[in-house]
Amino acid sequence: KFVMVRVSVLNDCLKNIVNAERRGKRQVLIRPASKVIVKFLQVMQKHDYIGEFEYVDDRRAGKIVVELLGRVNKCAVISPRFDVTLGEIETWIQDLLPSRQFGFLVLTTSSGIMDHEEARQKKTGGKMLGFVY
Repeated sequence: KFVMVRVSVLNDCLKNIVNAERRGKRQVLIRPASKVIVKFLQVMQKHDYIGEFEYVDDRRAGKIVVELLGRVNKCAVISPRFDVTLGEIETWIQDLLPSRQFGFLVLTTSSGIMDHEEARQKKTGGKMLGFVY
C-alpha cells in the first residue's frame, strides 16, 4: 500500500493560493497550518497580495482561511532553502522575479521571516523561503 506524504506544508499552502487565484476564487482554505505559513502570509498581506486571513483551531494542525484579492500572479517555495548573503540577494531577484519594480523574495533570517527589502534595511542575509509576485 502506497501512502502519499506531505513533504512541504508551505509549498502546499502557496500552491493552493495560486490555484485558487487562477480559478478566481474569493477565499481559500489552507490546512495544515504552521508558524512559518502564518509569517509568510503576513509578509504577503503587508504588500497587499492577500486580504485578511484567519486561523481556525480544529485541535489538530489547524486551518487558515485566506481572503484573496486577485493580485497574486505566482508564489512558490524555493527548495532547498539556500543560504543567501546580503550581496547575493540582487542575483536571486534577477533569477526569480519578473522585474525589479515588483515582487518580493521571502527570507528567513535570524531576526524573523521577512521580505528582501526589509532584510536589506536590517543588513542581514538568511535562508531563501520563497517568492511572491
